Amino acid sequence: MMKKSFFEYKTVMTSSVLYLIALILISISWQGLTRDYITHQLSANTLEVTTSDGIVEINALNQSAFEVHYQPVGFKQLPSFAIDKNSTLNNNDDRNLTVVESEKQLTLSSKTLVAIINKSPFSIRYTKPNGDYIASEELGLFTQQAQVVVRKVKVKEKAITDISPLVVGNEVIETADLNAQPPIEFTLGFRFKLQLQEKILGGGQRVLGMDRRGQKMPLYNRAHYGYEDHSNQMYYGLSAIMSSNKYIIVFDNSANGELDIGHDEADILQFSAVGGRTSYLIISGDSYPKLIENLVDVTGKQPLPPRWSLGNIASRFGYHSEQEARAVVQKYHDEDFPLDAIVFDLYWFGPDIKGHMGNLNWDKKAFPTPVDMIKDFKAEGVNTIMITEPFILTSSSQWQSAVENSALMKNAQGQPEKFDFYFGNTGLVDVFDEKSQDWFWQYYQHLAEQGVAGWWGDLGEPEVHPANGLHNFAGGKVTGDEVHNAYGHKWAEMVFKRLQKFQPETRPFILMRSGFIGSQRYGMVPWTGDVSRSWDGFKPQVELALQMSVLGLSYIHSDLGGFAGDGPIDKELYIRWLQYGVFQPVYRPHAQENAKPEPIFHDTETKDILREYVKLRYQLMPYIYSLSIENSLTGMPIMRPMFFEDESKLGLIDEKDSYFYGDALLVAPVTEQGARSVEVNLPTGVWFNFWNDQRYQGSQKTTIAAPLNQTPVLVRGGAFIPMVEAVLSTKDYNTNNLTLHYYADASVKSSSAVMYNDDGEDPKSIANGDYETLTFNAVQQGNNLSLNLQQAGDFSRMPASRQLSVVIHHHKNTPAKIKVNNKSIKLVANQQQLTDHTIAAWYDSNTKQLQIKAEWNKTVNIAIN
Repeated sequence: MMKKSFFEYKTVMTSSVLYLIALILISISWQGLTRDYITHQLSANTLEVTTSDGIVEINALNQSAFEVHYQPVGFKQLPSFAIDKNSTLNNNDDRNLTVVESEKQLTLSSKTLVAIINKSPFSIRYTKPNGDYIASEELGLFTQQAQVVVRKVKVKEKAITDISPLVVGNEVIETADLNAQPPIEFTLGFRFKLQLQEKILGGGQRVLGMDRRGQKMPLYNRAHYGYEDHSNQMYYGLSAIMSSNKYIIVFDNSANGELDIGHDEADILQFSAVGGRTSYLIISGDSYPKLIENLVDVTGKQPLPPRWSLGNIASRFGYHSEQEARAVVQKYHDEDFPLDAIVFDLYWFGPDIKGHMGNLNWDKKAFPTPVDMIKDFKAEGVNTIMITEPFILTSSSQWQSAVENSALMKNAQGQPEKFDFYFGNTGLVDVFDEKSQDWFWQYYQHLAEQGVAGWWGDLGEPEVHPANGLHNFAGGKVTGDEVHNAYGHKWAEMVFKRLQKFQPETRPFILMRSGFIGSQRYGMVPWTGDVSRSWDGFKPQVELALQMSVLGLSYIHSDLGGFAGDGPIDKELYIRWLQYGVFQPVYRPHAQENAKPEPIFHDTETKDILREYVKLRYQLMPYIYSLSIENSLTGMPIMRPMFFEDESKLGLIDEKDSYFYGDALLVAPVTEQGARSVEVNLPTGVWFNFWNDQRYQGSQKTTIAAPLNQTPVLVRGGAFIPMVEAVLSTKDYNTNNLTLHYYADASVKSSSAVMYNDDGEDPKSIANGDYETLTFNAVQQGNNLSLNLQQAGDFSRMPASRQLSVVIHHHKNTPAKIKVNNKSIKLVANQQQLTDHTIAAWYDSNTKQLQIKAEWNKTVNIAIN
């Protein structure tokens, strides 16, 4: 029997009598050591094992992912939040499960994952089919039966007559009656063994470094306003880890809890919670990308966002009036900055920060013609995004309606749970209840009918969530603490599914700052919360993005420029942060209104630098959008950690200052004030400076110049980067004229890449195959370079043909002969002559770039000698 003790002290003063009350949690027995096997049955993809304290089900969700669901007698079970039931139900993969029984073990095998079940004491170990070790339970499920003992400690000789309540965790313990039976609180969790050299990522949004081993972290989504270079608890935690041994464990439990990754015991991973579902998922893979693909195969893949959402988004806290918003959009056009959307923060429903949350209707004094405004913006290629919050203030115009429709979280007496927080006295929408969702949805539908195109769910941790308040869910009542970490998840699900039904031809765009593992399947686009507008706030943004991306949430991004701060904007910091933003999934400057976050309001130098970066994002849209489609197909992150490059080097896991943006680009943001160069650990191979084509040899640390107008971006030797001319809105985007950059090097004998493309709007384009692939191949043999470009697939607005411009970087000499589709083409004397021809070539001996123009229908073959 394992035992632990916890102490909490409170000093109580009563009429000159001082007592020290010690609450001692004693006799915390870890149930599970005596669990024994009784019998088993294999049915389809599920092995059901009967044990001495209940059923254990092992469900093969795919060949490389098992759900292990302990169901001890007497424990309330909630539905899974992590598993995408549609994905697993539609998975036609034959798992070919087999069970082999021996005297002491059961062995359950799929093609790629094996669970070895020890009968007594019951525990499970996981291996590959060849016997290679993956992971193992140390204890499996444990349940703590914590007897709370109130001990009266006599400090003076008189007896105490009145003792105020004490708080243990989230429980208020009334201690006035010392003879009363103290409450018994059940907690539960899982324990796994960790290997000596193993590195662990996980836990979601934290600023703790990439390797989270040795850390203990709360699992309770909570705002951390103005965080900088350290945070152990933030807006979007994840009850999941990824190991350097290429497995993922997801604890499918939404309750208030804790994740200990070798903190208390160096070789133990422990998850614990106050209640909730007693199950976990274990996923394996032969590589990190394949591991992530196996994860999202069961937790759900991110639906494609609308292409406009990848463009520039104007956002601040916030626009006070229709006149102000119209003026901002006009200034973007006047300043020649592309723009695709504008966000309306909380002033759209009231003139002040406090007192109006929950109105959920336009403030007509400030916004007299919102429908006309939205329509006018749309005509200019600017989409409207609205903020909503799940709090309905008692002072709001919708309070009575929410009460009458039973739309709010309840207290034990069945009345709306009311509480105070920063914005006022409030209730909380019960997003777990279908009828509450019906009430909440009517306001979204009304806005959608007015033309609103995107949705921003704020404060969705939720920021305040009464622990013992009650939600209606799964046919019963659940407390706030039991489902806290799934609140944003259910909110996103509500918005996503109802938008799908109401607007079946439209892709939802849903910004949320909190959710659960698997929330990406509801189109969630999370951000990293109210970060400090400081260099220390900027520094952890790569770490935060990578930690979320490897666990399925690829659209994680930051408020560019930083949000929280009282002082003026630091010009250099602002420029560096917005430069970085070009190479994150979403481009959205955002800040408090005392510091205007839009680049159009800054000085001439800042505008001139950032205008080119915003336009660069639009030029890169074929590349960026391809990353989105790849993510929706396979789960491959848009921002990728350095350790993807060489999986044998464990030290690369700690790299948090640089990353890959797709496969071709290596980005190293400038996060130090005054820095004009950055040291980068270059992976193996050859790399080129994106800005000037300077060549670097890999496998070494290299200093990259970083003047104020350049953030270090390197291109992989052998990479293809498709680009187009910049447009002022993706409304005007097309790939009719495509420029394909190829970074040649003699050391790269062959390479290939794929560009994906569709209409940018159809929510079923991937499911129905309504997209095209443009495949690029290169083969280098001595001085001879051949390129093969293939187009396949189609969609309704696909170009019938393209005007192609191929730019070959680092081509050392003037070519002797160039053929396109076996026909020799003319090498003109200057670039101006090139523009006068449909098919021709020009070599720039200064830049060492060869440019070739050609028509592209289905296939283009280019041979250069």
